Amino acid sequence: MRLAVISDIHGNSFALDTFLEDIKNEAPDQIVCLGDAIQAGAQPAETVATLRDLKIPTVMGNADAWLLSGNVTADEGHSSERMSRMEEIRLWSLSKLSSEDQQFITEFKPTIRVGLGDGQELLCFHGTHRDFDELLFPWDPEERFREILGPENATYFCGGHTHIQFIRHIGRRFFFNPGSVGFAARHDQDPSPSHLDPWAEYGIISIELGKVSLEFRRVPLDVPKMLEIIRESGRPYAETLIGEYGK
Repeated sequence: MRLAVISDIHGNSFALDTFLEDIKNEAPDQIVCLGDAIQAGAQPAETVATLRDLKIPTVMGNADAWLLSGNVTADEGHSSERMSRMEEIRLWSLSKLSSEDQQFITEFKPTIRVGLGDGQELLCFHGTHRDFDELLFPWDPEERFREILGPENATYFCGGHTHIQFIRHIGRRFFFNPGSVGFAARHDQDPSPSHLDPWAEYGIISIELGKVSLEFRRVPLDVPKMLEIIRESGRPYAETLIGEYGK
């Protein structure tokens, strides 16, 4: 079994296409998306179309849920000014989505379990299996991973949400985050203004004849082409987003 895992596309269909071009020669048995697929980028409808056409199982992320409902489920410390800008972008995204597109997003799952063969299973979620807003960082203590994931009977775990590629072991099992396809960013930076990295991130987990492998990838984006798509999209605050790739 060879599984490609993506997360946090955030409406960047150009980056999603870049990933798909990179993965096609790998011929994975399946692709799974860990959520936050649609909101924030310049191509919400295009992203929905690709996920639907390729029948990619997708987890419900916090940004996906917020896109549909407008209900804030966690305090992320954003200023009222930033929240106002985010709401304007959310309403623009909704204006680009048909009722069928929105219905498709409502069908995203809280978690997805994937059989990997050899009696092993991968549990996929956004933040954690119990809360899409919950954060798991590579610097969190081992006790936190054991408390959150220990009771689950899956062999392996994967989640997104933090946009950080990393792996942590929980006994003989492990958790990994594949990073972000559409909004890769470092956490060791001043958050204002933020800086987005010029690549799409994903992971590949493989199990064959008892051998387990995990590979992280960063695929370079054609940034000038992507920025032109953003500029022509009509997305509110497009120039601000474009500027985040220029630092």
